[in-house]
Amino acid sequence: MDCKVCKFGGTSMADGNVILRAAQIVRSEADRRYVVVSAPGKRFSGDIKVTDLLYSLYDAYEQKDEALFEELWQKISLRFLNIEREIGRDLQVQAALDEAKQEILSGAGKDYCVSRGEFIVAHIVAAVLDVPFVDATEFVRFDEHGLLKEETFALASETLKKYERAVVPGFYGLGADGKVKTFSRGGGDISGAIVARGVMAKLYENWTDVSGFYACDPRIVNSPCCMEELSYAELRELSYMGANVLHSESIFPVRSAGIPIRICNTFRPEDRGTYIVTAAKRRLGDGVVTGIAGKKGFTSITIEKSMMNAEIGFVQKVLAVIGKHGISFEHLPSGIDTMSLVIDNEFLRGGILEALVSEIKEAVSPDKIYTHEDIAMIATVGHGMAKNVGTSARLFKALSESGINVNMIDQGSSELNIIVGVESKDYESCIRAVYYEFFPANE
Repeated sequence: MDCKVCKFGGTSMADGNVILRAAQIVRSEADRRYVVVSAPGKRFSGDIKVTDLLYSLYDAYEQKDEALFEELWQKISLRFLNIEREIGRDLQVQAALDEAKQEILSGAGKDYCVSRGEFIVAHIVAAVLDVPFVDATEFVRFDEHGLLKEETFALASETLKKYERAVVPGFYGLGADGKVKTFSRGGGDISGAIVARGVMAKLYENWTDVSGFYACDPRIVNSPCCMEELSYAELRELSYMGANVLHSESIFPVRSAGIPIRICNTFRPEDRGTYIVTAAKRRLGDGVVTGIAGKKGFTSITIEKSMMNAEIGFVQKVLAVIGKHGISFEHLPSGIDTMSLVIDNEFLRGGILEALVSEIKEAVSPDKIYTHEDIAMIATVGHGMAKNVGTSARLFKALSESGINVNMIDQGSSELNIIVGVESKDYESCIRAVYYEFFPANE
């Protein structure tokens, strides 16, 4: 039987009324048979997500701050009890809260603690829909390094075929030690994709508070275009570079099975949304660029050395230095005698940057090495770019006319994207300049 998997994000679980709205969406189509949920998110500006409260709760537990622990637990309990009250039914929420608190105080661990938002709200949604609750620990498996195991998909298929309909909590599974293990933040999207792959859904619907992927951040450009279609590759590039509608890793479970994703709006279910499909099925239309996304907070380390290209193992030696510190790099643009490492500032706190520069000097004896801090990276993405002559010229002309200096350029071999590094102060101006160059009708 054809089926759809619906994953509802935190804003779609924020209170009892919106949960009832989500339940109505599920009931409106008979083939929406499997539901994955996130923990309750913000109800209003300035509100706190339940997952953030749970992280703070565990910190208080570790610090043995009993007063703060109780204060936070009361806030968490009140959120769920208010949801139960708004739904207007006895959903056994207090019993679930009591069990969770006892397990946390008994040393169940951080991942168990922060996963209880999804666990409890999944029980609530299962009761509202009158369908079985299936815990994610029954089939989501992580290895000893915290990576998703391939057996997860077969286990998901085997487990979920027992249920005509089900509700599954997102964000976590079972670790190699037999304890609850979470994904990175936003990993509920991956959980939804795992369920979609497990049941071989005809469509994976990701319900959120926006009507799809916008061509750029609507906080920077007023009313940007909403994209009708994206390829998995375009989604990956845009999500990784800061378009936070969908977790960048959520495509992997469904891409290999060719399952399309639909991004849709819980508060405007009539909107078409954005479909993510294989590149072969992607309709390119007339657009050169699909979208623009970016992130701030990077530092580049540029190394110059004559005849670098002829020195065997040069890059390997440099990467060994950053690898020793457990640092990954974002980009590695290079020339014949130069290379740059672009690194997230999160890795460079506490004097690490100075240590890296010193160790790279010792490892490869460069002619010159210098750093450029406070860089923003902006990616211009689209399959149409490879088929249109002069795309790069248009992009850099737009930046030049806006008075934006480009510190770094990195273009992938697939010609799917062009990434530029600019001063963080020019971040918003850069996105606007690129957007209005390729989407002029919306200026």
